[in-house]
Amino acid sequence: MQLDEIRKEIDQVDDRLTELFAHRMELAKQVAASKKESGKQVADRGREREILYRVTDGMNEEMAGYTRVFYQTLFELSRASQRRRLTNDSALPEKIKLSLEKTDTSFPARAVVACQGIEGAYSQQACDRLFQMPKILYFKSFQGVIKAVAEGLCEYGILPIENSIHGSVNQVYDLMEQGGFSIVRSLRLQVRHSLLSKKDVPLSHIKEIVSHEQGLGQCSEFLASLPGVKITPFDNTAEAAKFVARSDRDDLAVICSDQCSEIYNLHRLAEGIQDSDNNYTRFICISRKMEIYAGANRISLLCSLPHTPGALYELVAKFNALGLNLVKLESRPIPGRSFEFHFYLDFEADVRNEATLSLLAEMDASPERFCFFGAYQELS
Repeated sequence: MQLDEIRKEIDQVDDRLTELFAHRMELAKQVAASKKESGKQVADRGREREILYRVTDGMNEEMAGYTRVFYQTLFELSRASQRRRLTNDSALPEKIKLSLEKTDTSFPARAVVACQGIEGAYSQQACDRLFQMPKILYFKSFQGVIKAVAEGLCEYGILPIENSIHGSVNQVYDLMEQGGFSIVRSLRLQVRHSLLSKKDVPLSHIKEIVSHEQGLGQCSEFLASLPGVKITPFDNTAEAAKFVARSDRDDLAVICSDQCSEIYNLHRLAEGIQDSDNNYTRFICISRKMEIYAGANRISLLCSLPHTPGALYELVAKFNALGLNLVKLESRPIPGRSFEFHFYLDFEADVRNEATLSLLAEMDASPERFCFFGAYQELS
């Protein structure tokens, strides 16, 4: 057969498959109605095993493998359809719809904003990018930023969440698990590090370098070229710059933003010392209440999964079934439970879409831990 002839036959098979698939999904609706009346659970692993055993009987190993994957996808789509018809105890969709109605169309230009560190910190730079006229209150720790927002002292807070070189800011992720706030916007800030000191001395004169652990990690290659130099972590890059400025030592330097050279009257010993020019830190802007602004196309959430085989596959399959793009999937250990994890997910979706709302409602109504962090737009 010629290629065109083969494709025509494939088209005919696809037409029949589509008709049969639509029929199968209609039957799944009837199954959901029956389970609702009887109180049965959606998942029926025994039934699924019986089907797989039957449909692969007599197949060779290769074809049986393809068939297994095909039917597992069918099972997940069927379960998803049934769950959406049985899920009615989640208030999350209504909260999201209410937030969409009450949130102003445009992001505020003025606000009281909590940032970790002091003037010159990267959080401050992110704040100035997000807000046109912010009033910034500085706090020593990430916990202080969250507390200031939770207690109403500040309308918003800025937190670093991950870096393209050094990875996630685990302390912030661990604090996010406590909940109590919503992400309303995020920003990808390009980070360029400089090495600054109180006096203009040769690089070989430096005996100790201070900075935040993220800054140190992002400049690991540069630091490796300075054997024998003591490395000291600080809570914040700008705090470290202030410490150097107040020190009497001329052999002490700091890794921080170039902006700190002007703020703290420090000398620039080296510029662009990060491991890569493609060095970006994602900052999230949090609020005590859920706010969803126009252009929101990214959703962040936390969920836990049952400690059973295939649980993570089934989670990912839900997003695949709806054509949603997972842009982040990260696990964090659950304290007190051996080798069990929470999962932090970011995916691209519009919460105005009913299918997206149904998925969130399904996850919210599950017996596992779930937390919706927000729907927002990410700027760059």
